[in-house]
Amino acid sequence: MNPAAKLSNKLLNSAFEAQASDIHFYPFPAKTDIYFRIHGRRIFYNSILTSQYELLLTYYKFISEMDIGEIRKPQNGTITHLEATRAYSLRLSTLPVNHTESLAIRILPQEENLSLEQLFLFPNQLNKIKRWISNRAGLILFTGSTGSGKTTTLYALLESILKEKSYQTITLEDPIEKEMNDILQVQVNERAGITYQTGLKAALRHDPDIIMVGEIRDKYTAQFAFDASLTGHLVLSTLHAKNAVGTLHRLQEMGLTKTDLQQSLIAVASLKLLPVQINNIKRRAAILELLDGEILENTLKGADFNTFHSFQSFNHLRKKAFAYGYISEETFNNA
Repeated sequence: MNPAAKLSNKLLNSAFEAQASDIHFYPFPAKTDIYFRIHGRRIFYNSILTSQYELLLTYYKFISEMDIGEIRKPQNGTITHLEATRAYSLRLSTLPVNHTESLAIRILPQEENLSLEQLFLFPNQLNKIKRWISNRAGLILFTGSTGSGKTTTLYALLESILKEKSYQTITLEDPIEKEMNDILQVQVNERAGITYQTGLKAALRHDPDIIMVGEIRDKYTAQFAFDASLTGHLVLSTLHAKNAVGTLHRLQEMGLTKTDLQQSLIAVASLKLLPVQINNIKRRAAILELLDGEILENTLKGADFNTFHSFQSFNHLRKKAFAYGYISEETFNNA
């Protein structure tokens, strides 16, 4: 095994054991600092010689099929890593900095330890989302900041639904973050001519019940997701937004009108992960701001969502979690 591969295995094993979601490399002239993101917190792991980092970076770029000679432009790549009985998908991203490149690695376990029920702090919120899926057409959005569990929740939800009922489900993703059984997953690849638009046209010929669009990133994918929801199919997707109402503002900034949203938007679930301790087990669980039905309709008409007693904001849910003893006072004050 070459030195770069050996160093990579040691580093990745440490990250897996720590249950890190990300690895960050900060290169300096003499040394490169390495950080893990664990339960949302960025924690220093170790420093290595920058000469070692450069070998490691070249190794990662090669096995993830990036351009090894390109250091002036950001690049992305993916690696599937097998460790004992577990598989991980690694999403790599390079960023040019000071005549070199920084590297970030997102770690996506392919077999989750937590059930869908364990992902949510309050079970009634999961039950409500499951009821949304009974709609046969329209758009359901899962939103939140980076690392808030949007995609993990969406995958787990699809897996749970497909165990209960048989749906023809097709995903359009860039990249595919987790390989799933009983689902047709399409890798969007614009270089190969597979765009979201061409992928949708092909998907519609396969008689889908559910279409999942990996992420709404700009006004083009926003319009694409809404066009897909108007074809008489149920569309699920994710979006970066601070909270549920902020999602509506972001969609309008992307060029969608209130009329568009009223026609096809079924609901918004905005997620935030909290470090919790339940039965002496520390983990993270999601609280959700849920916008649907009359509250969603009236919010789109300009009403203040805070006037609806049934709407539970993140602040309300944090207070509830603290009252039940799920989170510490420090988490309550800083979350």
